[in-house]
Amino acid sequence: MIGILIIAHAPLASALRDCALHVFPDCASGVLALDVLADDAPEHSLHKARDAMTALATNEVLLLSDVFGATPCNVAQQLGDGLRTRLVAGVNLPMLLRSVCYRHESLESLAARAHAGGTQGVMPVGSTAPQNQSGTRHAPSHHDHQQ
Repeated sequence: MIGILIIAHAPLASALRDCALHVFPDCASGVLALDVLADDAPEHSLHKARDAMTALATNEVLLLSDVFGATPCNVAQQLGDGLRTRLVAGVNLPMLLRSVCYRHESLESLAARAHAGGTQGVMPVGSTAPQNQSGTRHAPSHHDHQQ
């Protein structure tokens, strides 16, 4: 099974992993997170990322980072240390959930599914009320807690 390593600015990587484990609690050992702190030297983050890759104990790893060109993504790009890896930048929760669901596929297919999940999970939402809500507006101090 392909391992997933999320490398992102703190605390995003851990928060995304926590959300994924809320939905898929049985995937804990195959999904790891590395939060890159603002004051961490890139070399220190790279060392921690290599340790995380080892902890995944798999020959193939999907790397997910938050912002292309930022330190977490730059660290992820340096992880081609003999393991088969694919990197997708711009991680979001739909991307991660899709990735967790398809870890049994090939690495190339998983990277494509991650990209598709991330882009398909972003959509504009209109200001019209859904059909199951009245659409009435309340005073700013009134709070509805519908889920």
